[in-house]
Amino acid sequence: MRDRLKRRKKPEETKPAEAGQAPLQPAYFESNEAPAAEPETPMEAPQPSEPQEAGEEAGAAETQQQTSAGNAGPRRRRRGRGGRGRGGKRTGRAATAPATPGDVPTTVPPAGEVTPAAPPAGAPATPTELIPAAPPRPPKGSVILAIGLPGSGKSSWFKRNNITPLSSDLLRMLLFDDAQEQRFQDLVFSNLRSMLKARLIARRPLNYVDATNLTPHERHGWIKLAKDYGYEVQAVFFDVPVEVCLERNRRRERVVDEEIMRRMAAKLKPPTFEEGFSKVTVVRVKKKEGDVS
Repeated sequence: MRDRLKRRKKPEETKPAEAGQAPLQPAYFESNEAPAAEPETPMEAPQPSEPQEAGEEAGAAETQQQTSAGNAGPRRRRRGRGGRGRGGKRTGRAATAPATPGDVPTTVPPAGEVTPAAPPAGAPATPTELIPAAPPRPPKGSVILAIGLPGSGKSSWFKRNNITPLSSDLLRMLLFDDAQEQRFQDLVFSNLRSMLKARLIARRPLNYVDATNLTPHERHGWIKLAKDYGYEVQAVFFDVPVEVCLERNRRRERVVDEEIMRRMAAKLKPPTFEEGFSKVTVVRVKKKEGDVS
C-alpha cells in the first residue's frame, strides 16, 4: 500500500513565465500561395442603381487586387455607395410612399366611361326619385258643437232638425233630477265626455253636443277628443243678442238668473277656424220677433 502511494506522481507545477519573454506575434511568410481567405458572413447584396454602377465597379476592382496580392496583409472590405443603409434607388416592385392625412385617393375611370360632374358647394341636392306624400285619411265622421247662451234657441234648433244631442241639461236631469243643478259641473261634463267617447269608439258618424261652450278653453277638450279618434269638428254658433236671450229666458220654465246670463254673455267668444273647426255654421234671429232662422 505504501509502495503504491510512493509511486504516485506529484502534479507538475506550472512554471511562471520568464519576465523578459515577449508575447508571441503572428508571422507572415512570403509564399506563392495566397493565405486562406477569412470566412465571409452572408449579407444581402445591394441592388445597384443606374447612377452608381461606376462606383460599384471601382470598388469591386480594388477588392480583387487586394485578394490577388498575398503579402498585402488582411483584406479590407469596402462597400459601394449603394450599400445597406444608403438611400439607393430600388428596382423590382415599385416603392409606394405612405399616404399622408391630407392625400385624397383619386380613381381614374376606364376609357369610354364618363363620370358625372360634382354639384357646386352649397347647391341643394336634387333627389333622384320623388316619393309622393301619402294622402290624408278621410275622417270617420263629425262632432258638431252647439255654441250659444241659454235662451239662444239651441234646443229648438235640434228639435226642428230631428236631432237628439248629448245635452248637459239632459244629463243633469238624469243624474240630479234637476236641469238647473249647477253644483256638480265637473261631474256633469266628465260624464258627458265619456258618453261622446263611447260613441266615437262605436264609430257613430254624427255626434252632436248641446252645451254653452262659451270660450275656446271650454271647446278645446271636445276638439282634442274628436281629433284623437279621427273625427272632424264643426261648430253651430247661435249669434243671438243677450237681450233676446233674456226675454226668452223669462218665458221659459227653467229660468236662469239675469246676472248670470250677463256674465256668460261677457265670456262668449265666437268660434274660429284656428281652433280646429272644419266648418262653422252661424244661426241668427229674424228681425221680427221670434224664431231662430
